[in-house]
Amino acid sequence: MKRTFASLILLVFSLLIVEPVKSQSTISERYLHPFGVFSLTGGVGIAYYQGDLRTSINRHLGLGPSVSIGALYRLSEHFSARGEIRLYQVSADQKYDKNYVKNLSFKTINPDINIGIQADMFAYNRHAKINPYLLAGVGVTYMTPTAVLDGRRGSLAPLHTEGVKYSRLPLVFMAGIGVSTKISDRWSVGLELCNNFVNSDYLDDVSGVYPDPATLSSEAARRLSDRSSEIGQPAQQPGWHRGTSPKKDKYLFLQFRASYLIGTRKEAHERKAVRCP
Repeated sequence: MKRTFASLILLVFSLLIVEPVKSQSTISERYLHPFGVFSLTGGVGIAYYQGDLRTSINRHLGLGPSVSIGALYRLSEHFSARGEIRLYQVSADQKYDKNYVKNLSFKTINPDINIGIQADMFAYNRHAKINPYLLAGVGVTYMTPTAVLDGRRGSLAPLHTEGVKYSRLPLVFMAGIGVSTKISDRWSVGLELCNNFVNSDYLDDVSGVYPDPATLSSEAARRLSDRSSEIGQPAQQPGWHRGTSPKKDKYLFLQFRASYLIGTRKEAHERKAVRCP
């Protein structure tokens, strides 16, 4: 899988190198300087979690919604700067996992914000109807893991269920691939797959080992730290693995995307000058 992805990247960037810097359209569309062309973007789709509470893939995927809104600012024929604000929900429950005896679960609805670079396969002035692209970027997400106890959903982070106070605002590194299709002069739609690598193992509030219950701050923290007894299993001993701490968490987006081309100030001025009174 890694070799296939690397080959795809090499193929795309080889096409970027050989593409003329100012390619003219084969359908006689006029050349437009790409720098500064501005577009509004949006997306809606699904989010998928990968972390300590999911050690295998099964039919209980815990998929949640994801939405995004942002902008694209073109830097050259092939490259654009992009930024987005996104909101996503992910969840998992170990009762569907091979580690069901631990009986841990979580759900989180998190915002994130990111900036990055998008590399289009075809040059802007080629006016390609279909344009595949790669993307990479960095951002931050605010983690809000929750769980249900006695019929009520509450926040896990303030309880320090592993006796660890972790940052709720970690960095996120993103990489992905997409394809856009022009449906008019200004509108494009497409699909995008983006993997988000969280610089934290606490997206799900699970990372290291079970703490000594006596060191936890409240009865709620103790009950949510070790939930094995709720399904008739023996208590987990302090120091036993609660998570897989060397592996940090990830979340994946698959989104339907739309983009609206605003253009440049010069283009807006030209349209205003020729507009009928």
